[in-house]
Amino acid sequence: MSHKRVAILISGGGSNMLALLDSMTGDHRGRPCLVLSNDAKAGGLAKAAARGVATAVVDHRPFGQNRSAFEAELMKPLREAGTDIVCLAGFMRVLTDGFVSQLQGRMLNIHPSLLPKYKGLHTHRRALEAGDAEHGCTVHEVTARLDDGPILGQARVPILPEDTPEGLAARVLVQEHRLYPAVLRRFAAGDRRPLMLD
Repeated sequence: MSHKRVAILISGGGSNMLALLDSMTGDHRGRPCLVLSNDAKAGGLAKAAARGVATAVVDHRPFGQNRSAFEAELMKPLREAGTDIVCLAGFMRVLTDGFVSQLQGRMLNIHPSLLPKYKGLHTHRRALEAGDAEHGCTVHEVTARLDDGPILGQARVPILPEDTPEGLAARVLVQEHRLYPAVLRRFAAGDRRPLMLD
């Protein structure tokens, strides 16, 4: 069985990255080939290296406002690793159409809301302020429009009367660690039907 080579892009501690790395064993059709960050201080890099996964850093800061130049450098380690699938896992740079189009249909992202609700930032606070009964997370294909591609999976979390944004975020994160590996397993095997977890 040939495996799909999976690269994971991170900017921080990489908790979703770890959930993905730890899931890619046994009959999983994906195997990690690279963990790539825009920040050399990202805590997830050491965690990936400790698991024997190759790591790379492309710092966005020297490129200033020139996003296409940054992305051209970002693409190099992905190509060198022979990447088949890219998973964004807390990668805090918005990617341009030019980059996304090169990986169309092969790049996934996890977003902490039930899309199409609450694209962008501060999703937990926005869900509470709206008085929603439930919240959750979504894995979707990445397209040129932010947090907008075809939905591949969602997990729902009830909102409790005493919830704070921080408490809600922590409960959603538990579901992210369930949902993202489950969706990647299916995606690597060619199954793009949306997976709905409660």
